[in-house]
Amino acid sequence: MRIGVLAKAAGVSVPTIRYYESIGLLTPPARQGGQRIYGEEALRALNLVRHCRDLDFSIDETRDILASVQRRLPCSVTKSFAEKHLGTIRKKIAELRALEATVASLVSGCETTCCGSVAPDCVILQPGGRA
Repeated sequence: MRIGVLAKAAGVSVPTIRYYESIGLLTPPARQGGQRIYGEEALRALNLVRHCRDLDFSIDETRDILASVQRRLPCSVTKSFAEKHLGTIRKKIAELRALEATVASLVSGCETTCCGSVAPDCVILQPGGRA
């Protein structure tokens, strides 16, 4: 299949495929008649890459997962990638919850201490959230 057909089948754009090839995530196929011709293996690999990216795995993590699939490594290898990624996600969630609490506190502080004053005096814009 040509690159446009592959892109449509995988639900990605042609530039995305070219980008993945340029960074070595996908192997460019041999050309036939001056055109890239992709097989089913390319579609499977691209679908896996897309799935990994949908799960917010990094490009490097996706590369490692793809390599483990291509080398037919045990499922436990994939599980270890997912466990590490889960830890990263949980850390981000905790950081976002702390950020949410800080911003909520600033909004509340603005309502009680400076609402109605000029923007430069707003508690939200003060270092450390002080008016």
